[in-house]
Amino acid sequence: MPEPIQSGQRYMPGLDGLRALAVLAVIAYHLHLGWAPGGMLGVGVFFTLSGYLITDLLLGQHETTGTLQLADFWRRRARRLLPALSVLLAVVAAWVTLLDRPQLSALRGVVVAAVGYVTNWWLIAQHSSYFAQFGPPSPLGHLWSLAVEEQFYLVWPWLLWLGLRWTRGRPGTRSRLAAATALLAALSAIEMATLYRPGYDPTRIYDGSDTRAFALLIGAALAFVWPSRHLRGGITRGARRILDGAGVTGLAVIVGLICCTNEYSAFLYRGGMVLLSVATALVVGTAASPASRIGRALGWGPLRWLGVRSYGIYLWHYPIIVLTTPASGRDTLARGALQVAASIGVAELSWRYIEEPVRRGAIGRCLTRARAARWDLRAAGRRVWIPAAGAGVVCVLAGAGLTGAVPVKSAAASSSPHPVPSGTRAAPHRASAPAAASGPARSSCRSVVHIGDSTSDGLISPDYLPDPRQRIAAQYAQVGVTRLITEISGGRSIVETIDGQPNAYTVAQQLVADGYRGCWVLALGTNDTADVYVGSTVSQAARIQRMMSVIGNQPVMWVNVRSLLTSGPYAESQMQLWNSALLQACARYPDMRVYNWAADAQSSWFIADGIHYTSAGYAARAHLIAQALAAAFPAGGKRARPRSGCLIS
Repeated sequence: MPEPIQSGQRYMPGLDGLRALAVLAVIAYHLHLGWAPGGMLGVGVFFTLSGYLITDLLLGQHETTGTLQLADFWRRRARRLLPALSVLLAVVAAWVTLLDRPQLSALRGVVVAAVGYVTNWWLIAQHSSYFAQFGPPSPLGHLWSLAVEEQFYLVWPWLLWLGLRWTRGRPGTRSRLAAATALLAALSAIEMATLYRPGYDPTRIYDGSDTRAFALLIGAALAFVWPSRHLRGGITRGARRILDGAGVTGLAVIVGLICCTNEYSAFLYRGGMVLLSVATALVVGTAASPASRIGRALGWGPLRWLGVRSYGIYLWHYPIIVLTTPASGRDTLARGALQVAASIGVAELSWRYIEEPVRRGAIGRCLTRARAARWDLRAAGRRVWIPAAGAGVVCVLAGAGLTGAVPVKSAAASSSPHPVPSGTRAAPHRASAPAAASGPARSSCRSVVHIGDSTSDGLISPDYLPDPRQRIAAQYAQVGVTRLITEISGGRSIVETIDGQPNAYTVAQQLVADGYRGCWVLALGTNDTADVYVGSTVSQAARIQRMMSVIGNQPVMWVNVRSLLTSGPYAESQMQLWNSALLQACARYPDMRVYNWAADAQSSWFIADGIHYTSAGYAARAHLIAQALAAAFPAGGKRARPRSGCLIS
């Protein structure tokens, strides 16, 4: 919170120190530092702090003037937030246009949403997970939190105005409004707890303005009962101890939650984030008091310096991390340190040359000078026209990319193509496979059902495999399959559903109910083991058993899984748990085989997300799956398990 421009407002340096701690926690989370698995909770600290400051500002204005000057409030908010955001959007768009063109299509929608401060709802509508990123994450994905705050800035002043009118002339106005605000906060928290489902991606409730409103409202409720303008430094020693004790307790809770929880902790969505907001309110209330030693400690110079620039640091850190991390690069301390330094450096430039000057009326002064010089940049000197020329180049590049003037490199043509979005679903294919070609490897399977998730999307996609002979249907035909049913859907798992699409268990049930008898290829598990990681109570073994209970004694070949990721729900360690569960289950089912794709898959076949494949990878995957089917169930009618056991290589 920079020092206020208007007179009559108190500057509270301790709150800037709290901002610094919050933004550092968020950076630690995005750098995947192991000591801060819950670093994303720094955003929740920002929310509660913002709710307090905005409400305290508006109430102070109402107390002084008798009105809420909303037009002036929104004008000052725009001057504070929009200039730095506009520069960020232009620079990121220009960067992507020049250096990462395959991302342009996705970036256009995010930029439009960011301009309208609806990024959170855009990402929710696009089923874009903030946590389980398959493809390279959007460099603007972090703007969801700014959208939540801006929506609050637009709606809350009207609700406050109505509340003040409703309680006008009544005793206990602030207490009534605080209680009403706390009730709204409780409703928001209850909605979050009700919507949360273990094992499902929590992005909807994490990003939603309705389910995150309680954090802002708890801060607002504090402003009614603890207005900064009425706080004084002259309090008793006992009162100071209580005040500082509350602040220390709040800080301890915040640090504990950041260090001991993560984005998938069920506790967070069932009261944990409310606890975070209450703890933040304790710290805010303590730091706002001029009598608090905690406030003075948080107002330490370096922390205050970072806190003043926390908006710029938050804006820039995520694009810098995303755009400067190699697609297949591992997290390194040196790169992380450079990214943090760059984020703080750019934020300082943003503060010095954009945010602070605009807050103090620089735009108006520049327009006055430009009109006086008849819009001749040369008259302004090099200090003006060189930066203006640079800004013009950035804007031209950004505009070319965002308007489509620059062609987007297609995913399939890219050297590191992006996957088919995980929310899409390939239409079931039940046409007869191409005529079988002669070849040494033949399968006894004539009818095959292939059920897969997004790791099978490219097997049937002309974008990835323009040559139809490389696709899975032709490859199955080469080993003797004459009838193929493909049921491929991005994000599919055996238990959970996504976008209204049936899960794998339901698909299998329907096929059996329709009378299908034949062979099965199940390329599943990537999402299932991730679902178990994030809290599903249905284990890997139970999921496999569920599918086998439907298929019965029909021949089935599972394709095991591999990942290049080293952490999170889609890490290779989670994939290995699934593969082990497959082998354990295989011993109980005589007609079950497991193709060891994990051993055959080459690292060079993976795209940047570490989960999906390049065109070459999908071509190899289609060929090897078909060959594995021939080895698992060879021609000649023999169904006995090979000497090598369940595992097919």
